[in-house]
Amino acid sequence: MARICIVAHFAFGALQGGGTGHVGGVERQTTMLARWLAKRGHEVSLLTWNDGQPEDTVIDGVRVIPMCGRSEGIPGLRFLTPRWTSLLKAVRKADADLYYFNAAEAATGQLAMWCRRNGRKFVYSVANDLECTRSLPRIKAPQARLLYVHGVRHADVVISQTDKQKRMLSLEFGRDSVVLPMPCAGPDDSEVTKANGRGGNRVLWAARLDPVKRFDVLLDVARQNPQLIFDVAAPIVWSRAYTESMLRDAAAIPNVVMHGRVAPERMPDLYRHSTVLCCTSDSEGFPNTFLEAWSWGVPVVSTVDPDGIIERNQLGLFVTKEKLSNALKDLCGDTERHRRLCRNARDYYVRNHQVDTAMSRFEQLFLQTIGKRERA
Repeated sequence: MARICIVAHFAFGALQGGGTGHVGGVERQTTMLARWLAKRGHEVSLLTWNDGQPEDTVIDGVRVIPMCGRSEGIPGLRFLTPRWTSLLKAVRKADADLYYFNAAEAATGQLAMWCRRNGRKFVYSVANDLECTRSLPRIKAPQARLLYVHGVRHADVVISQTDKQKRMLSLEFGRDSVVLPMPCAGPDDSEVTKANGRGGNRVLWAARLDPVKRFDVLLDVARQNPQLIFDVAAPIVWSRAYTESMLRDAAAIPNVVMHGRVAPERMPDLYRHSTVLCCTSDSEGFPNTFLEAWSWGVPVVSTVDPDGIIERNQLGLFVTKEKLSNALKDLCGDTERHRRLCRNARDYYVRNHQVDTAMSRFEQLFLQTIGKRERA
């Protein structure tokens, strides 16, 4: 048995359930990992923002240790206190053998430094291609950039999602990494069989309404294909001008159905009735939505293709934005081709991303890093 601490600032809502708090791909992955490791008998702690939970809350065998509140402190000063100071307090309290982090932030370097000074192991996992380039377009603060680079270079192990990320890390940071398939909880075969009667005209788009996800491209495609229904599962962030503009445009398109924020436990209903998942992003790592769709035997039509997996395994279609509209129309209208891609998608998921298959690789890596033998 090992003591493993997962640091995931926004993950309390995903662990608690009920559709509260921020729930993205990272949060689903990290809480799934925490629960799985706890069931295996490991002593697992999860460090999150303080969202009002009592001290030392335990959920599904996972000990939740709160840091400061996400909005706590004075802007400009809270980088040091209470954010850094509360992180250090929490990692000391966790007293783990290994610390795991999956976000490109200052905390990457902060954790790496603490672990090195205290004889603990630190594993960092890349979540997006943009985290593998020295330009780091998403990290604006200079001190955060410096700490992130330090963390990547001094982590005991870096996990990448794709061979592309592995090459980028080597070129940009001089850093080797281990490629691991990401785990995804999916339905059993009987549930997928029942869903095989899904209609042939429903396109699912599931992401946050953010410029990099290019929701505007989807709306253009929807205007060009009134015969298709576009289901949109996306958190509504009213404070952002882009979101407000996109919502106004979507409201004027009758075949776009806005579902707003959809809790993870409700997403299967959308996948079950979808013909295809559509991705319009400019950049991705390995989207959790791809894995979820493939687990249901739903092919993906996408403007990004991690490691060429979609094309190589025939799990959908990889196209440019200019060809996206015709690709969706053609696939939804070709029953035999669609059925073949559905089978490929489900088979690929079962071979590579089922929870026990993928999680056991993480457990083995963690135990090897700590220097312990894998449990039988």
